[in-house]
Amino acid sequence: MVSSISPKHPLSRPRVLMGDDHALILDGFRTVLGGECELVGAVTDGESLLKAALQLKPDVVILDIGMPVLNGIDAARQIKKSLPRTNIIFVTMHANPSYLRGALAAGAAGYVLKTSARDELLMAVRQVLRGECYVTPGFGEWVVKRFGRNPGKLSKVPSLLTSRQRQILQLIAEGRSAKEMATILSVSLQTIAFHKYHLMNKLSIRNTAELIKYAIQEGLVQLEVGTHGQHP
Repeated sequence: MVSSISPKHPLSRPRVLMGDDHALILDGFRTVLGGECELVGAVTDGESLLKAALQLKPDVVILDIGMPVLNGIDAARQIKKSLPRTNIIFVTMHANPSYLRGALAAGAAGYVLKTSARDELLMAVRQVLRGECYVTPGFGEWVVKRFGRNPGKLSKVPSLLTSRQRQILQLIAEGRSAKEMATILSVSLQTIAFHKYHLMNKLSIRNTAELIKYAIQEGLVQLEVGTHGQHP
């Protein structure tokens, strides 16, 4: 029998911040976790999730990999850098071990598939709050043994791009206009143009279509992302 969550203080409940760009998924999180956790917020994009995490300082952040504005992997990495004690759990459709590897390298302590039973998310929260790593059993024990024990060694060759350049690349791939990007990032149009120029120069890329292709290859966006523009 799985034990209940043990919060830091006997009379308090673990504070959980949720991030997903689908309202039905967020409603599902509330249903599953509401009985044992204090749900402090729910957001629909990675940038808002990062800002909310820094403000609320939750015990647990639950998020997806494919999120608008700032993808989950980069959001998790920035959250862990500022809030090392906050536990990160990914709930995602991606069953590819490469995504799991990236999530753990970004500091995640849990990885749950959206196709899993609903109770599995609660099990994951309980386990990471005990200081353990939880990975959906469908990956097999070997994955946890290989990836879960030394996440710091999982990083790939360092990215050519800075965090800001990666975010701008994602926004370009989402079809955002320069004006939209400037508003989202609170910078000038000249700054957006500067970053785009250096992105293309650094990556030896000649046009926006090639930038979008590179972003998809890097996992910054998925093919289904396209509500703000169209992909080739």
